[in-house]
Amino acid sequence: MKYYIIAGEASGDLHASNLVRELSLLDGQASFRGWGGDLMKKEGVELVRHIRDLAFMGFLEVVSHLPRILGNLKFCENDILQFNPDVLILVDYPGFNLRIARFAASRRIRVFYYISPQLWAWKSSRVKTIRDTVDHMFVILPFEQEFYRKYGVNADFPGHPLLDVIHEGMKLKDRSEFLRMNGLEDKPLIALLPGSRKMEVRSMLSVMLEVIPSFPDHRFVIAAAPSLPEAFYTSITGNAKVGVVSGQTYDLLSNSVAALVTSGTATLETALMNVPQIVCYRGNAVSYEIARRIVKVDYISLVNLIARRSVVKELIQNDFTRESLDRELKQLLQPGNREPVLKGYRQVKDMLGGSGASGRAAAKMVQYLTEKSVK
Repeated sequence: MKYYIIAGEASGDLHASNLVRELSLLDGQASFRGWGGDLMKKEGVELVRHIRDLAFMGFLEVVSHLPRILGNLKFCENDILQFNPDVLILVDYPGFNLRIARFAASRRIRVFYYISPQLWAWKSSRVKTIRDTVDHMFVILPFEQEFYRKYGVNADFPGHPLLDVIHEGMKLKDRSEFLRMNGLEDKPLIALLPGSRKMEVRSMLSVMLEVIPSFPDHRFVIAAAPSLPEAFYTSITGNAKVGVVSGQTYDLLSNSVAALVTSGTATLETALMNVPQIVCYRGNAVSYEIARRIVKVDYISLVNLIARRSVVKELIQNDFTRESLDRELKQLLQPGNREPVLKGYRQVKDMLGGSGASGRAAAKMVQYLTEKSVK
């Protein structure tokens, strides 16, 4: 069968690549074309657009790039028609993908949505769009299946695919090897995960770097996004005493005593790696005020959202300052404050469905594709 897959961000590229691998095992005649990153390309997807050219952040940023986004939409519609897939698989990235879903449905192209937009947090009105245009949702958070079924949307919960990526058998560098390879002195490490998009990294990293002088006995290390050049980070870090590693996020986390993490998928990755963290977020002031009036959830981190309680500290917008970050990190590093966080992490992991999520999602997709009708 022919699969057209659209992922617009680094996390989507990761999970789409694992899904493609599983689909290839189940469908010997599979061919893949789509939008994504290097991981999808490695699994055999013929890329027509790379994620480095797609990620825009916030309401104002999207508006400023609107002509480019509209051009991408038209190009994508034409490319889908030329490829003529058996199914269009959309991976998160809702601002773009929901528009493509409408187009595909109008052309009677079957649509699967893998990794749901967070409609339960805001814009629940978009559920009608999904009900009218998407044949089947494949959700990765346990409460999402109930949410969609309440609105009459077909939804499966195969589990969270991060559990396929982060598991006990994964090969990680031991501490001495990691330090040696990256030229780091033997001090307790604190990981900085400022995000994967340029605008996001600029906004978050500058504040994270300000706390370094308060922790002379620790070594701070940035987990750089592979899609961003080293010079970009250097332009932000300046003379700060901080290390930078690229493509080694899990190795860094596995050897860190704490982490400062930009809100997003990385908060869950950090939790699954059992690293106590502080979740950070600060966006464009106008964009944030608009979002604050729309969002309907009590937390922004996936860890707290899944647990439905405060497992990790969140510093959002005006609370994300050098002073608050300094205070909360010192508190997190105090003896006795680690175990309550790790206990919360264990509860979250138990709720995510166990390993094998990518394979279960792929099996369901192939099953539905071979049936006469999904609905």
